[in-house]
Order: sequence, then C-alpha cells, then structure tokens
Amino acid sequence: MPRCKVFGIDHGLKEVVADGLYMKTMIGETMSVAVIKFVEAAGRELPAKAHSHGEEASLQVRGACSIFEVHLDGEEVEQKMGPGEGMLIPAGLSHYGVNRFEGTGMSMRLNVVTPPRAEYRSDDEVPYYPLADREKAS
Repeated sequence: MPRCKVFGIDHGLKEVVADGLYMKTMIGETMSVAVIKFVEAAGRELPAKAHSHGEEASLQVRGACSIFEVHLDGEEVEQKMGPGEGMLIPAGLSHYGVNRFEGTGMSMRLNVVTPPRAEYRSDDEVPYYPLADREKAS
C-alpha cells in the first residue's frame, strides 16, 4: 500500500563534500526530490557543472543563488533566486547554479524533477551532485 513520506528539510542530509555540500534524495514514482545544502566554509569554491534533465521546480529555502541557462549558441543567461523564491526549469535546458550565502553561511534549495533523475537512487551512500571536478572536491 502506498504511503506518504514526511521529511525534515534539514534532517538526514549526507555529506557529499566535506564542510561544503550536504544533500538527500528521495525517489517517487514520477519524480525525484533533492534537498541540497551548501555551507560557505568549503561550498563557495565548488565548481558547478552544466547539466540537463527532466522538468525541474526549484525552491530557494535559505540564502540565494543564480541559475545560469546555457543555450546552444554558448550564451549564458542568469536568473536570480532569493530566499522563498521558486523557479521552473524546462526539461532539457542545460543549466548550472552559483550560490550566494546568507549571514549564517548557508544556501539551501529543494529541487523536484520529473521524470525522476536517473542518477538519484534512494540507496546511495553519497548522493549524486553535478560538480565539474567532483573527485578533486571530495
């Protein structure tokens, strides 16, 4: 029997990059959900990697960020998102984010993607996050 899943926005996050990036992923039948928390100590210098996937709804919970649309001609268009603001990112649009940290040194987002992101698995030891140089950063 299907059941509702309740989760705390800042509970149970796993460390992806020491002192810089924490997250958790949850997989539903038609969507994936990720809570992503960047900590300024090491999170300011994490290199973002442009990526695309299904349609995404993103809610900036704490801090702020800029999402850069990467178009086929190489043009990058910045879209700013502050705390409490959300954004819809069309499926297949290449994009990446750059964080701006609040006074406590944190930036946090909740992302919902449909269809579910293939690289997200609920049994991941360390959740996947698209970093340009992930091996060097961890």
